[in-house]
Amino acid sequence: MGLMFENFKMALSSVKANKMRAFLTMLGIIIGISSVMTITSIGNAVSDSLDEAFKGFGKNRIVVYMNYRNSDDIDDSKLFSTEDIDNLREGLGDKVTYFAPFGSSEKELKNGRRKAKISFTSADTTYIRDMTADKIIHGRDFKEGDIKSRKSVVIVNKDLAMQLFGKEDVVGEQIETELEGSPRTFTIIGVYYRKKSIFDGLTGSDSTEGFIPYTLSTQNFYGLNIKISDNLELKKGTDQVMRFIEKYKKVKEGFYSMESVEAQAGQINGIMSGLSLGLGAIAAISLLVGGIGIMNIMLVSVTERTKEIGIRKSLGARRRDILTQFMVESAILSLSGGLIGIVLGYGISSLAGMFLPLNLRLNPMAVMIAVLFSLVVGIFFGLYPASKASKLDPIDALRYE
Repeated sequence: MGLMFENFKMALSSVKANKMRAFLTMLGIIIGISSVMTITSIGNAVSDSLDEAFKGFGKNRIVVYMNYRNSDDIDDSKLFSTEDIDNLREGLGDKVTYFAPFGSSEKELKNGRRKAKISFTSADTTYIRDMTADKIIHGRDFKEGDIKSRKSVVIVNKDLAMQLFGKEDVVGEQIETELEGSPRTFTIIGVYYRKKSIFDGLTGSDSTEGFIPYTLSTQNFYGLNIKISDNLELKKGTDQVMRFIEKYKKVKEGFYSMESVEAQAGQINGIMSGLSLGLGAIAAISLLVGGIGIMNIMLVSVTERTKEIGIRKSLGARRRDILTQFMVESAILSLSGGLIGIVLGYGISSLAGMFLPLNLRLNPMAVMIAVLFSLVVGIFFGLYPASKASKLDPIDALRYE
């Protein structure tokens, strides 16, 4: 143990004696490990954000919309009126949990000097309850009377309430805007809160969603938001719903397109996995370059310290002692680079978190793997120089100039 500690002290002294060279040697390891930490931290945060966002959209949700390959055949009869929505919902019965129009309209609102953008989304009672379940913080959601009487009421996001009124509880307040070209005054009946997701950062839109009764629209809708009943298998339920809609609208199979939330989540996760794989490959190359850099600098160090090795051997140092000294020195360089890389990677991730709506966290397992990998790189690439140093003949080493 005492000899190992002595080897550690000697290796540390050697690193301190050449600080700049040591830093440049560690640079590849620092870049590689920091890249891995950044990728892991942001990747996990994006995955969590996507999961939370898709949960908010509702399980078994599908979106039905016009297939634009059939754009030449599109006329008002192929769009969805409020009457169509009521008839389809009634006809599908317990096959669907909710059945609402798909579409929104963005407007700018003003209240004195305050401004905010709202994206009006048409909804019915079942859709609004599913989308804002446990999220209403003030007021209430829609009642059947609001829908049937076509009341000019709106449920707004807390962010919009703060932007436009400077407070959260704005139930009873009114907002003046226009809907489908006509002036309209809406009364706020509820305020909900939804955490921002990655989608809010990617779309670049600064508007917040506001829900209004779908019956207020006098225009037809291009698509539908549908949630398949939980007691039906998604594919089977989707096929039944699509065939029913096609039969009702008297169109051929495939006239309408369909996308499920699960499929969208799979596509995005696939893109993220591919991106992480590509960035991971770059990080791996950086680590390889860093390892080669350590090996090269250790070979230079062996050459520079040939006489020192000869003196140590003549004083009784064994091959194992010389091997251990240089292996420890290599491990110190690599491990130090790894630790700096971990700190740098977390710093970069935190900086990214300031501009993206992500809940970034340091993954303990990733930290452990990064530390272990740094150590392995140091030992692996330091083995050849250390072995070369341990095999030097003491007489030849003492003669070396």
